[in-house]
Amino acid sequence: MRAIDFFCGGGGMTYGLRQSGINVIAGVDAEPSVRETFEANNPGATFILSDIKRLRSNYFERNFGIRKNDDELILVGCSPCQYYSIINTERTRSVQTKNLLLSFCRFVDYYRPGFVLVENVPGIEYTDDSVLPKFLKKLKTIGYKVKKKIVDLSYYGVPQSRKRFSLIATRLDVTLSLPAPDERQAVVEEFIGVANGYPTIPAGHHDDTAFMHTCAGLNEKSLQRLRLTPHNGGSRLAWAHNPELQLKCYEGKDNSFRDNYGRMWWNRPAPTITTKFFSVSSGRFSHPDEDRPISIREGATLQTFPTDYVFYATSIFAAAKMIGNAVPCEYARRLGVHVQSLME
Repeated sequence: MRAIDFFCGGGGMTYGLRQSGINVIAGVDAEPSVRETFEANNPGATFILSDIKRLRSNYFERNFGIRKNDDELILVGCSPCQYYSIINTERTRSVQTKNLLLSFCRFVDYYRPGFVLVENVPGIEYTDDSVLPKFLKKLKTIGYKVKKKIVDLSYYGVPQSRKRFSLIATRLDVTLSLPAPDERQAVVEEFIGVANGYPTIPAGHHDDTAFMHTCAGLNEKSLQRLRLTPHNGGSRLAWAHNPELQLKCYEGKDNSFRDNYGRMWWNRPAPTITTKFFSVSSGRFSHPDEDRPISIREGATLQTFPTDYVFYATSIFAAAKMIGNAVPCEYARRLGVHVQSLME
């Protein structure tokens, strides 16, 4: 089977599909900074720098020989999800991402592939002004049946409490389903830690190798806070009543933002790896034992990127953005295996 990965980013979906045996012939993205990472880790897949709204429908027909009505073609549309994942007061800044799924649907309508894959935040299904109903109506109008569900990726080999909207659509005469979940969750201790090849490092450590076991620094007060935070799942409540360390924004709010400045648990899934996983103030992103935020490589590993996946970025922020926005490779692999099984 062959696939085209729209909104490919740094290549998480592409890599996972390739691991399942699917030939991803191209990835499309409007962000030039992800090109080097995508190409270096996915040889043979062509990176196309383009805004999907400006890309001609026949582009792949003319440049890659893609045929219409190809039963073994998969179009993947994991569009940026900022509009459906942030609070209403900030939506004006991300409104340009709202209708990208409909732009993707233009290519589905033109090529009529055997399968369509979509992964996104759960908000795309329940937000009042979501474009999902229009997308689903169009799919059904042109002859596709759809299976969709909100899945917890911790039951699909990804050590995060990461709930996602997942969809498979096909026009073929097959019994359609989504991949089956595991019986148990994947947890942090199975992926990171000294036993898994992650040396102990201090806050602010810089790793100039491709392994990128680099983490953000902490000021002295933040270090003091973290030293007082119990290992293996401790929270900021440990120092909430210390007048020297308590932050004014949290005063009287012990039941709000409880994960901020918290540590991960070894024996539980990590929280959702966001684009700000390098910051202890952005969530439960502190190492379970060490007094520091998790490193760039640890975040990538919790996203199930392999340890030899190289991220080309000019800063911690840029690397974390690429990693946090990615579809976890292991879930992508399982989607690929499952779609191929439907053809058997």
